[in-house]
Amino acid sequence: MNKVKLDKEEQDLLKTYDADVFESLIAHASVSEIRRAAESTFKKDKRINIRISMRDLEAIQKRALVEGISYQTLASSILHKYVSGSLYDVAVNKNKQKGSVEPSH
Repeated sequence: MNKVKLDKEEQDLLKTYDADVFESLIAHASVSEIRRAAESTFKKDKRINIRISMRDLEAIQKRALVEGISYQTLASSILHKYVSGSLYDVAVNKNKQKGSVEPSH
């Protein structure tokens, strides 16, 4: 297993956690709010059907195999990251930097 380099603050946190004396600074009300937000983020309560090319599907399946997850989970993760702003279309952003925005297909 690779050793992770921790800074001083992280080392102190780990020591208090390992000693079972760690106390969170987050208020209990905030903890339940954070927990609810996390649960709703990962709740998959809707089903969609999409058509994609065989080439794209095979690429997603291969990537998912490398990542050790199902291709459906990978596709869902990609969509979530895109709509939440942590994944973006590089081509669109290049066009924005050049001053012209063309629709991506």
